[in-house]
Amino acid sequence: MNELELTGQARSHVVELSDPRCMLHYEAVASFLAMRDAAREAGIDLTPRSSFRDFQAQVGIWNRKWSGERAIYDRQGALLDRKQLSDSAAVDAILCWSAIPGGSRHHWGSDVDVIDAAAVPPGYTVELLPAEYAADGIFGRLSQWLDANMRRFGFYRPYRTDRGGVSPEPWHLSYAPISQPALESLSLSTLRRVLDASNIEGKPHVLARLPEIYTRYLLAVDTPV
Repeated sequence: MNELELTGQARSHVVELSDPRCMLHYEAVASFLAMRDAAREAGIDLTPRSSFRDFQAQVGIWNRKWSGERAIYDRQGALLDRKQLSDSAAVDAILCWSAIPGGSRHHWGSDVDVIDAAAVPPGYTVELLPAEYAADGIFGRLSQWLDANMRRFGFYRPYRTDRGGVSPEPWHLSYAPISQPALESLSLSTLRRVLDASNIEGKPHVLARLPEIYTRYLLAVDTPV
């Protein structure tokens, strides 16, 4: 991928699907659809909740969380009051669950958040929190199926364990043949240049801590096993 694709400022590397509705890197499509078909045979409706997300969409998420318009959670998934957080603490809280614009793995089209649509009870609002993917959660069966099957389709969980950066996200899958080279290609200097030209809220705090953010929240992820 080129720099614009890596940072979500271009869509030349992704294609839009209608069933399921999502946008994925063109090299990830066949493997994802094969995994979806296999899940269907097990009675699981593997459905994307989020796939490709461009730079401005990520800025929108970040800015709404910064302003308090969108909920912010701590590492355990408990709701925080933005008004009670210092700006530095707000940066940490947002990064637990949302990537810095330009540094989101969703920019690459290789990463997708998934649920089992067949397991969602009527009237239930999916929150994408770890408890939903625990053994007794509504997506517990999906999680177990992914543990047993996703690797043979090239997918893995980059946020499987708590490495002190992004909180564990059992719903977040990554297509290794695309995401591994992308992570190696996204440099700190590129990220700084993109953010410096952006309209991200809290920019001075982000830029001052960018080397730490790059190392702690982008590089400190699980690898395919």
